[in-house]
Amino acid sequence: MSYHEDSEAMRRIGMRRARAHSPLLRLLTRHTAALRARGASRVLALGLLLVLAVGLLLVSGCSTGLWPKPGATVKLLSIDDASDRPDVNGASTATPTSAPSSALTLLVMPPRAAPGLDSRDIAWLRRPREIEFYALHQWADTPGHLLAPLIVRSLQRAALFRAVVSAPSAAATDLRLETELLTLQQDFSDSPSRVHLRLRATLVDTATRRVLVTQDLDAIALAPTEDAEGGAAAASLATREVLRRLDVLCAQAIAR
Repeated sequence: MSYHEDSEAMRRIGMRRARAHSPLLRLLTRHTAALRARGASRVLALGLLLVLAVGLLLVSGCSTGLWPKPGATVKLLSIDDASDRPDVNGASTATPTSAPSSALTLLVMPPRAAPGLDSRDIAWLRRPREIEFYALHQWADTPGHLLAPLIVRSLQRAALFRAVVSAPSAAATDLRLETELLTLQQDFSDSPSRVHLRLRATLVDTATRRVLVTQDLDAIALAPTEDAEGGAAAASLATREVLRRLDVLCAQAIAR
């Protein structure tokens, strides 16, 4: 299903429901008019109209359902580090694990998310600053939760630290990594569409609370298909590139 079909699907479902209920509305209107013609008070007529409306909606809701049919079930997508695929430049992404290059330990905090990125909705846009969301596709979890284990695994593979642990943890560590997801969206303003991922990373000395480095890490990856699944695949490639840059950033910070 293309992004056009996905975005319009829920609107069409709503229109079908409105058409399905229009005979009920006409019936209620006729009943009210008949009561008024017989001299019933306006309050009585409106009261009977309300009772009839609730009853008919309950009956129609039980018979046809108030939610989308099974064919409109939301599909869940995820983000991985694309370690089994070439990166955005076509190079191999395999990262060999070696002996730690330092005796430092690192605590990785859960990624924060900018407004609009703290839900499971998958964002896309056709024009700048006009953000929309897929109706029939969602992330399996919030993007921050999907990225958290990938950040930890990437830093463990890079072998920059004696130990890399994820928060919450009671372990005492030398450094703390804080991240914030600033951008994650599929852009259809050009063809093929592309996913833009931006992550802000801040490395802090735990003992002194001194910021060692902070930087925004950007990556853009082309989508293999023009739909939500293509966007998820591109998000994984962009994630891999951002994680590679994060590894480099941390390596440079601890080498100073």
